[in-house]
Amino acid sequence: MLWHKVPKCVYFRRGSMATAMDDLKDFKRVCIVTDLFSYQQTPFVQELIDMLSKRHHEHNDNSNLDHHVFYEAEDATEFTVNKGFDVIKSFEPDLIIAMGGGRTMEATKLMHVLYEDPTADLKELSDHFGGMEQWSKKDDSAGTEKKEFPKMGVKAKLVCIPTTSGSGTEVTPFATMVVGGGALGNLQHRRCPIAHHELTPFMAIIDPNLVMNMPRDITAEAGMNALAHTIEAYTSVYSNEFTDGQALQALKLLKFYLPRAYHHGKEDPIAREKVHTASTIAGIAHANAGMGICHSMGHALETLLNIPRGVAKGLLLTNVVLYNSSRPATSEKESERMECQYAEMARHLGLTNRANNSASKDGSTAFLEWIKKMKEDLSIPSSLQYWGMKEKQFQNQLEGLVEIAWEDPCVNTNSRPPVKDDLRKIFTDSYYDSSYRC
Repeated sequence: MLWHKVPKCVYFRRGSMATAMDDLKDFKRVCIVTDLFSYQQTPFVQELIDMLSKRHHEHNDNSNLDHHVFYEAEDATEFTVNKGFDVIKSFEPDLIIAMGGGRTMEATKLMHVLYEDPTADLKELSDHFGGMEQWSKKDDSAGTEKKEFPKMGVKAKLVCIPTTSGSGTEVTPFATMVVGGGALGNLQHRRCPIAHHELTPFMAIIDPNLVMNMPRDITAEAGMNALAHTIEAYTSVYSNEFTDGQALQALKLLKFYLPRAYHHGKEDPIAREKVHTASTIAGIAHANAGMGICHSMGHALETLLNIPRGVAKGLLLTNVVLYNSSRPATSEKESERMECQYAEMARHLGLTNRANNSASKDGSTAFLEWIKKMKEDLSIPSSLQYWGMKEKQFQNQLEGLVEIAWEDPCVNTNSRPPVKDDLRKIFTDSYYDSSYRC
């Protein structure tokens, strides 16, 4: 059995934040979780408070809305999650709104879990990847008891409002907490990915007005993140009739509008809006199909080296495509299937003639060349070495990167099942700007 689950309501288009307030007018106490930049350098948090207060005042006998802002959610570390939870627990809201990028929204989801059930152990919930067991390789045959995932939305509903165009976190059942201390670049840092449908937000508000002034580097990084979501959702072992159409539509929007948004920014509001929409559509696709090793390995680079997740995936994406479509003697049928899927994406983007055979190597090659061109257009580094990582540092970190990637649940939904040596070779080729060869 598969599923297709999304938030109860998704508002989109410019100005949708104001429209969505009608659905939130009856809540009495709202806690807004955001980052320092959004709180101090943009008008959006105050605009949200004003809009929500006005609707509440009009529809509740002129009573005032109680609100509080926690603006320290820069990341989803264990420290940040616990600090935010303490604030939320003290304020006792019936509505929690996350406003920010992917990390801010992930942190808020985890704060929400602890608010609903203060006894919840996030690390334990991560160990079982609860509610999506078919996506996890963890062996529970020993009979270890699984703790039931907290019922969300009892004390408070969660609304997510993205201020970047890439993560899709506003519509997914995923969140990851980083635990461990010490400086970046050591194995004390560990990712605790949690996946459960209860984590899917109550509402998502996709208002392009919030991303019009997004800097070019963040536009590129977030856009590459969304691009990786579309490609890996389409090629996941759990891709299906529902998610395929969403992945292809998001892919097409990104092809035509991401370079425009990157080069012209707010001067091209249509491109900004299309990319923002594509990010959410891609989020719905990968939330319901899973992802692959580009994400597993990208997560490792992000955790150990603090490389922005979109850049990390961009550094790896071309070699992952080559890996998935290469032809080891034991899985020629699988590699042919992958070539067919990449060729289908190439035809959908108009990169090849529709009359060509869908499994043609030409289509897969055309798709790969398009990814390379997109990376170049967005100034995404071609290799880890070009990004600035020293060779000695890479060699010292390689085994740690492999271990973190191997433990990541996305390994299990990759179209071609990898072994550790495969991950090691992809990392190495991606460092030296070499093309993967089987």
